Formats: sequence, structure tokens, C-alpha cells
Amino acid sequence: MTTVAGVDSSTQSCKVVVCDADTGEILDRATAPHPDGTEVSPESWWQALHSVGNGRFHRVDAIAIAGQQHGLVALDGTHRPVRDALLWNDTRSAAAAEQLVTEFGGPRAWADAVGSVPLAAFTVAKLRWFADHEPELADRTRRIMLPHDYLTWRLRGADAEPTTDRGDASGTGYWSPVTGEYRKDILSLAFRGREPELPRVAAPAEIVGWTPAGVPVAAGTGDNAGAALGLAIGPGDVVVSLGTSGTVFARNTVPSADPTGAVAGFADATGAFLPLVCTLNAARVLGSVADLLGVDQRTFEDLAAQANPGAGGIVLLPYLTGERTPNLPHVAGSLHGLRPDTMRPRNIARAAYEGMLCNMADALDALGAAPRRVLLIGGAAGSPLVARLAAEIFGVTVTVPEPGEYVALGAARQAAWALSGKADPPNWPARTAAEIPAPADATIGADIRAAYRRARQALY
Repeated sequence: MTTVAGVDSSTQSCKVVVCDADTGEILDRATAPHPDGTEVSPESWWQALHSVGNGRFHRVDAIAIAGQQHGLVALDGTHRPVRDALLWNDTRSAAAAEQLVTEFGGPRAWADAVGSVPLAAFTVAKLRWFADHEPELADRTRRIMLPHDYLTWRLRGADAEPTTDRGDASGTGYWSPVTGEYRKDILSLAFRGREPELPRVAAPAEIVGWTPAGVPVAAGTGDNAGAALGLAIGPGDVVVSLGTSGTVFARNTVPSADPTGAVAGFADATGAFLPLVCTLNAARVLGSVADLLGVDQRTFEDLAAQANPGAGGIVLLPYLTGERTPNLPHVAGSLHGLRPDTMRPRNIARAAYEGMLCNMADALDALGAAPRRVLLIGGAAGSPLVARLAAEIFGVTVTVPEPGEYVALGAARQAAWALSGKADPPNWPARTAAEIPAPADATIGADIRAAYRRARQALY
């Protein structure tokens, strides 16, 4: 049997799945935690990867790594990090992003150049923040990588050629999905004239090297492109991912360039494109409000299920850590419509679910797609209440795939593709856990969204 390993090096943890290369059947899996925070030592990622790969990687026939997008790994001339990696969720670079948008000629110029208008999460904005706030460390920087680039490079050894892929490169803000080339002028602008080395952008099904044990290593990709590959999404499919953050994306055959900045014009891991809208707040909202009420997650869901649609008029704007879409990096979450007769735990719990999903529905609107169905994935997707409310609020059929590590599965599928040498990825069958049709009465979801819209517009 030919086997492949796929890795998801996410914000919270490092996960690996070992799969049958022909069928996609998962044969083994493991996970190791990552430190919390918005800046993390890259060495901690390497130690977690070593932990999950020990005893596995030498037995498989190929490996690929998918990782959290946008992060900034800055290395000196001896290939050592000059500081902890800045992660996508570090919003200190919000002002830097605004500066860069203005300096380069405005949102339309950015959308035309690289498909996206930079926000705080983008690597290009973190480079500007780094150059302005830590210039001595910036001066020592000789090479820039993304998280998955760093791990793919370390896996092959320090003498290996650093590589990335088009899916992850498209999240930097200095690589064009249209031309397939780095924009060195943007890199220099962001980094105040410095021009560090950048990884070569590998082809989607390329083997970029080998581990010291001789196992082929595929290009890898960013986490969202990895999830799209793992789900094998097709025409009419839109993915809504409810992890710590939220994402909404679809596969497209043509690049996008949204001057509003809401839609990131990413590439995918197959040679196509992956327009994507991201929020900073998704499943974290449910955990935080459960903590506020002093209950565990099961009790919290039971409380929410007891409340009526609309949560008695209570609306939660779920911007607990600032927000990326809408672009409100410095705001906080807020409760609206509190009245003595409705201030009950069940209504506050229900408002958390509805607020999270209304935020994602706004992201779905921003994407501009007309989905035939929404594929709901991520940590919160396993909740039957979340799936039911999603069908109400999105107003479309919601499909919940079987619980799985779809980013890691996508990386494994990419490894199998690279190993096969074929033109297309292997056809691994999809597995569905539930399918919830849109309710016949569309007014329920429409009323919930209208109340949410009024609260948002009143405050922002």
C-alpha cells in the first residue's frame, strides 16, 4: 500500500493524518499543541511537527505540509529567526496596512497588483510594522518565509532550497496570482528598501525535495487552500469554516480583484483561484460567551436551543478580538437589546450563535457567490444547532462533511498527487455527516439578519 502524510500546522496545534494514497482512507493521526499568542517561536512549530511525525514520516511515501497563512518568519544570515514569528491574528500591523494602501496608490492599485487589499493579517503589513518598530532586527533579516515554508524547509534540511506555493504566496501581499511573480517593488516599499530573499514558488504537484531519510516532500500550501483540496470543492460549493477565526471561500477559474478589500484574491493549490473572506471571530465566540455564563459547552448549547429565534431581541456583535471583515481591527464585541424581561442566559447563549453566524453570513454576501450549497467545516460545525441555524441564516442547503482534519487531508491529497505524477489530484470520495435544507420559511433567518444589521449600523 502507498501511504502519504498530510500536516496541518495551525495556530493552535500541529495535526498529521496518514492516508492511503489511492483512496484517501485515514490510517493514522496525531496532534501536538502550539503555544498561544499572536507571536510564536518557529522552533515550537518544528518541535510539534517532530512530535507528530516521529515514527510516522519515515514510513510514508510522501509528505506535504499546510500551514496558517500570512505569518512572518524572519531569518538571519545563519538561517536563525531574528524574532518570534508574527502570526496572522496579530493586529498591531493595522496602521501599517493603512499606510501601505495609501502609499501604493489606493485599494484599486493593490487589487490590480496582487488581487487583495492588505489588512493587518497580511505578511506585507507585518513587514512594514517590523521595519518601523524593530529596525535593528529588520536590518539583520536576510530571508522571509511563511509558516508552512519554514517547516517544509526544515523538514528537508538547512541546505535545502526554500520553497512556497502559489496558494500561500497569494496571502503575502507581494505576490501576484495573475502573473505568478513576486512584486519586489511592493516588498521593498513595505520593508523600507530592504530586499530579503524569498522562497521559490513551486508548482502545485511538485516534489520540492526529500527528507534526510529520502521521503519525497510536496510543495505544501496555506491552510485554506489545503482545506479546499481536502474537501474537493466544485462548482456551486462555498465553504464556511468555523475555527477560531472564520473563513468563507470558493474555487474559481479566474482571479478576483476586489478594491473594497473584503475579498482576498487568493490562488488555490491546484492552479486555480480561491477568493476568500476572513473574519477574526468564529468559534471563539461560543467558548467566550459560555465562559461568561459560567457553563460548559454542552450546557451552553442546550441553553441556546431553548431560546426562540431572535434571542428575545438580544443581538451580539461578535468582534471580540477586533475584526477583519468588516475591517474593524480595534473594536470590541457588544451586546444590544438588553431588557429586564429578556436578559436570560438562554437568550444570551442564542445571541452568541446567531451573532457568529450573522457575521459569517455577511462574509458570504461579501464573497458575491450564489452557492447551491454551503459546506460547513471547522470546530463549531459539529454542533447540530450550529448547522441548523446556519441553514436558517444563510438561507441555503448546508452540508456538514464527516468530522475531519480537512487541511491535513488536503495536504495528504497534495502529497499523493505529487507522488503520482498525474495531471489531476487523486479522486478521494467525500463523506457527508449531515445535510440540512434551507427552511421553507425564509423570514426567520431574514429577521435575525435584519436585527443584526441594525445593531451593526447603529454602532459602526
